[in-house]
Amino acid sequence: MASLSIRIDIGPDNRVGPGKVQLLEMIAEHGSISAAGRALDMSYRRAWMLIEAMNSGFGQPVVEAQIGGKAGGGARLSGFGADLVAHYRAIERAADRAAAPFLDRIVAPDRNAGDEPPTTSP
Repeated sequence: MASLSIRIDIGPDNRVGPGKVQLLEMIAEHGSISAAGRALDMSYRRAWMLIEAMNSGFGQPVVEAQIGGKAGGGARLSGFGADLVAHYRAIERAADRAAAPFLDRIVAPDRNAGDEPPTTSP
């Protein structure tokens, strides 16, 4: 089954794709940059660099530090970071729905040989 992979180019040095979004989701799930990195088999340094690139590119934090207690500190998504993940996933779902008939034609061209190609609106 074919699927899309969405990368959004926001500026020359600011882009968001499945890897960064998954990192943000893992931070939300684990409450820690290092734990998120481990879950993705990514070094803490790489995870931190990706977060810093997003913070810088958007001009606001996508991840915020949490002050530690007995268990130490952690990290959580900022409101903007949570919105970024939600909007990215919504774009992904919409693109998947829109692309489905085209992907079907690419994956199984013989099965759809007599069908008219899907049309799009400008």
